[in-house]
Order: sequence, then C-alpha cells, then structure tokens
Amino acid sequence: QVQLVESGGGLVQAGGSLRLSCAASGRSFSSYRMGWFRQAPGKQREFVAGIVWSADSEYYADSVKGRFTVSRDNAKNTVYLQMNSLKPEDSAVYYCAAGSVYGTRRDDEFAYWGQGTQVTVSS
Repeated sequence: QVQLVESGGGLVQAGGSLRLSCAASGRSFSSYRMGWFRQAPGKQREFVAGIVWSADSEYYADSVKGRFTVSRDNAKNTVYLQMNSLKPEDSAVYYCAAGSVYGTRRDDEFAYWGQGTQVTVSS
C-alpha cells in the first residue's frame, strides 16, 4: 500500500516556474513506477511525466517535453515535477500516481493516487 500527498501548486504568471512534490508513505516505495498526470476542467486526465528508477528513466508527454523535469529521491520517498516556462494551457489539477507497469502512460495502470494540487497559470 502506498499513500501519496502532493504539494507545491499555486498561481503563477505565464513563463514562470513551479515545483510540485509528491510525498509517499508505505513500504517498498522505490519499487514503484511514478507518474504525474493532470486534469483541466472539462477535459480528460492526461499523462504528463513518468519516472522508473533513475534520472535516466524518465519520460514525458510531448506537450511538456523540454519544459518539465521529473525526478525522485528514494531516500526521502519523494517525487518532484519541476515545471518551467509555464503556459496558461498547463493550468490543471496535477496528480501524482504510483504503479508497477513499466513505462506506461495509461492512468488505469497506476494503482495509487494522491489528492491533487491545483496549478493555475495566468496570461
């Protein structure tokens, strides 16, 4: 069992940056694959970024590639999403998720979810 708690969301101007954190509790956290998803009002939840084991194993949605960076600190049981050059279309509730399927982008293949944190980017 894994419990996830996101933090770090807020209001930022276009072009600004935010760093989201996802604190995990539970055993064997390091064995899970971690992902970030987002959901804007009226839209389906979409994959943003994922990380498998190390910094060499992250992967991104095309819409955020080059702007967002995902990382993890297994010693702190925490996953981060550094978001730079934010755009109004990045506004959404961001969710952290944990699962055991290698390299997946499908939300139904992540078993554990946080409550979400709101990110709002003003133009």
